[in-house]
Amino acid sequence: MARLIEELRKLPGIGAKSAQRLAFHILRSSAADADALSDAVRELKAKLRLCSVCNNITDVDPCVYCSSPTRNQRQVCVVEEPTSIAVIERTRSYNGVYHVLHGTLSPLHGVGPEHLRTGSLTVRAERGEIDEAILATSPTLEGEATASLLADLLKPYPVRITRIATGVPAGSDIEYADEVTMTRALEGRREV
Repeated sequence: MARLIEELRKLPGIGAKSAQRLAFHILRSSAADADALSDAVRELKAKLRLCSVCNNITDVDPCVYCSSPTRNQRQVCVVEEPTSIAVIERTRSYNGVYHVLHGTLSPLHGVGPEHLRTGSLTVRAERGEIDEAILATSPTLEGEATASLLADLLKPYPVRITRIATGVPAGSDIEYADEVTMTRALEGRREV
């Protein structure tokens, strides 16, 4: 039981109490449910890998985005994590491909440029395979530093480098916007 609790604690967002509750839930569940859980974890590790082109998590290589003939292969949206792709896809307004970094620069946590998956992105830019790189990192200190690094990496190549707009979220009140958010909203304004 102690070993299971310790392994569950390694999951993000799971503390000691949550790990203990999960362990006891697994102990009380049927053998079939416990087997199904362990089989799902084993299958996930055996069948999923990173796309050799964009680093997205996939069961086929290249992934469905990189191999799609209907997507604009010359427009690349650079995101921090694979989960960001689902958010962008829900908008139904983007038809390019992706590049997943699997993190952001964070010197305080020991994450430097060498820890980000930028290699295949710069290779694609060097080969002239990219017309536009959309930097879709979070508007945090780490995300901004990562976007700056990416812009520097891509500058030597004939690639249009754009950044997603940020600002006051829809449905919120300007009264509660901080200075940085309000500055970004003003900088990203457009004609109506």
